[in-house]
Amino acid sequence: MNRLAIAGAVSATLLASSLGLSTAAEAASRRVARPNAEGGVTATAAVARQGASGAAVLRGSAVRTDGQGNATAVSGAAVRGPNGATATRAGRSTVSADGSAAHQSGYVAQGAKGSLQSSGSATRGADGSVTQSRTTSGTSSATGNSETTTESYSTGSGRTRSTSCFDASGASIACPGKP
Repeated sequence: MNRLAIAGAVSATLLASSLGLSTAAEAASRRVARPNAEGGVTATAAVARQGASGAAVLRGSAVRTDGQGNATAVSGAAVRGPNGATATRAGRSTVSADGSAAHQSGYVAQGAKGSLQSSGSATRGADGSVTQSRTTSGTSSATGNSETTTESYSTGSGRTRSTSCFDASGASIACPGKP
């Protein structure tokens, strides 16, 4: 999933650079929709904003249908805050004519207080069965300690969740209580 987040961030960056932002505070956007060779439609959208303080947002998305009831949507974004914090996200969803669907997404964020990353996926079968999983990890810049939570769901088994905590050397530690 990190590859998906990186690909989304790179795509958004390249897209924004092609929009031609040049001054300290600007915004640009572009939307295109056209028929495709599969008998469906392909639509794309891009937005780039840059603030005078150095903050910037880049987003891109695309949707493609095939005229047979199948569709794919992808999106990506990259954000930089005025304090230097950064975040990227990317996602992909598909829907098939038989009613099945799938989604995969992830994000990575980093700032002065630490970092956070998450990735997950979900599927719905043509029969209506659902499975889902997501793993989220955060690391403190101050201590180096980290916490990882894994959640999953399936129609037959229900929901599960587990959380593990580690010190800066990777050794298992007790997780702190919630404030």
